[in-house]
Amino acid sequence: MPWTHRRAISALAVGVIATGVGCDGSASHGAYRAPPSPSPNHSPAHAPSPKPDPVGSRRIVAYYGAGSQTPALGVLGHGAPETAWARLQRQAAGYATPAHPVQPAFELISSVANATPGPDGMYRTRQSADVIDRYLRTVRRHRGLLILDIQPGRANFLPEAQALRKWLRQPDVGLALDPEWRMAPGQVPGKQIGSVSAAEVNVVSGWLDQLVAGHHLPTKLFLLHKFRSTMVRGESELINRPHLHEVVNMDGFGTQKEKLPKYRDFAAATNFDMGIKLFYKQDVGLMTPEQVMGLDPAPEVIDYQ
Repeated sequence: MPWTHRRAISALAVGVIATGVGCDGSASHGAYRAPPSPSPNHSPAHAPSPKPDPVGSRRIVAYYGAGSQTPALGVLGHGAPETAWARLQRQAAGYATPAHPVQPAFELISSVANATPGPDGMYRTRQSADVIDRYLRTVRRHRGLLILDIQPGRANFLPEAQALRKWLRQPDVGLALDPEWRMAPGQVPGKQIGSVSAAEVNVVSGWLDQLVAGHHLPTKLFLLHKFRSTMVRGESELINRPHLHEVVNMDGFGTQKEKLPKYRDFAAATNFDMGIKLFYKQDVGLMTPEQVMGLDPAPEVIDYQ
């Protein structure tokens, strides 16, 4: 599928997003449902315990992006968080069924791949804690879900995930890996398409699984983006973790004729659940909710960019 446009716009984030995330906070306990609405200034490290809700009972519909400071990187950046949430709720309503209530979510890029090396030479910039907390507060006001997405540049996925430990210890925060932006030595985001080994993914999922178990957290969403079969090397070696809800999210934009066979191929190649990303501007013939739900298997995550 086409990818040049998406890669080019990511380079616009250079110098826009501040660095610095990743101090620890105290653990909270509970199940997968987001906690009751706290005060807007409520610390994410002290989330109230949510009520039980078995994982998989709700279909996740998400808005993707780097936030309102970088609108070029996704629909999540179009307006303040509350404005984006109102639009997301309208979009998500088309997916609700009695068997699968809808869980709206923000997928916020927490590490943004850059076309320049930056101070540490990693070709990525980390979101500030203030930005992440701002989107988490909005999610909590609406009992939603926050998914933190990693575009690691030349960094390894594990340290980027560990830098998000403060938030991943919360019951309403999931994790997404974006191998398109995992660069090998000598590669530059926007010039090459990245990939990741199953071994590296397994290290991250194992760490996250232990975090969930160790802090008695609900089953946590673990999303793996890809739009090429070669983007996850040795995919058959991916490990199913008992405390994670693992989903392969078919990324990439194009026509339905391009996307539908790829979705079927990806579903046949994985033991994980399936998700799909839809692009408001780049997709030709944007799929309707009815068309999306007619996919086999029906996606557990529908991601809009």
